[in-house]
Amino acid sequence: MIDYLVGLHPVVQALLGTIFTWFLTVLGAATVFTTKTVNRKMLDGMLGFAAGVMIAASFWSLLAPAIEMAEGKSLPSFVPAVVGFLLGGIFLRVVDKILPHLHLGLPVEEAEGIKTSLHRSILLVLAITLHNIPEGLAVGVAFGAVAYGLPSATITGAIALAFGIGIQNFPEGLAVSMPLRREGLSRGKSFWYGQLSGVVEPVAGVLGAAIVLIAQPILPYALSFAAGAMIFVVVEELIPESQGGGNTDIATMGAMLGFAVMMLLDVALG
Repeated sequence: MIDYLVGLHPVVQALLGTIFTWFLTVLGAATVFTTKTVNRKMLDGMLGFAAGVMIAASFWSLLAPAIEMAEGKSLPSFVPAVVGFLLGGIFLRVVDKILPHLHLGLPVEEAEGIKTSLHRSILLVLAITLHNIPEGLAVGVAFGAVAYGLPSATITGAIALAFGIGIQNFPEGLAVSMPLRREGLSRGKSFWYGQLSGVVEPVAGVLGAAIVLIAQPILPYALSFAAGAMIFVVVEELIPESQGGGNTDIATMGAMLGFAVMMLLDVALG
C-alpha cells in the first residue's frame, strides 16, 4: 500500500488520503440506517476522542515538523509556527462569523454567522463542514510536504495523519445524521446530509497539497496554519459539545484516548 502511494503525485496522494477520511464520515453517517438514536454517553465519548485526535495531530503531525523545517533559516524556527498557527485560528474565526451554521444541540435561533432562513438541517451540516476544512487541508499539506524529501515529512507520517483524521470523522458523520433522523428526516436524507459534511475534505486536501508544491518556503506556515485551524475547531466546537451533555468524565477520557491513539500512530508510523 505504502509502496503504491510513493509512486503517485503528491496531489493524487492527498486526494486518496482525504477520500479515505470522507469515507469514514460516510460510514459514521450510515449508522442512521441501523438505529434512530445514539447513546449520549457514547456520543460524548466519541466527540472527546475526536478532539484528542485533532489536538495530537496538530502537534505531532503539523507543528513539530513546521518548527523542524524552519531551523537554520533567516528567522527563528518558532516564528513560522507561531505566525501560521495564529493565522489559522484567525481564518477559522472569520469564516465562523460569516458562514451560517448551527452547533449540535442548540436551537435554530442560536445559529452563528450571517443571518439566514436556511433549514436547521442545512445549518447543522454547515457547522460540521466548517471544521472539516482544516482537517482536509492538514492531510493535503502533509502529503505535499513529502515531495521535498525533508526528514520531518514522510509518507508514513502523512498516512498516519489521514488515518487519525479518518477515525475521528466517524463520530462526526454520526453526530450529524442522528440528530436529523430524530427531527423527522428520512433515513436516506439524514445519511445524505451526514456524509455531505465530509465532501469538503478532498477539496481542501488537494488545495493544500497544490499550494505547498507551488511554494516550498510557505510550507512551515501552511503546516502550522492547519494546526491553528484545527485547534480553533477543537476549543470552539468539539470540547464544548462533548462536555455539554453532562458526561464530562467520559468526554475527557475520550479525549485522552484520542490523543494517545494519534500520538501512537504518528510516532510508530511517522
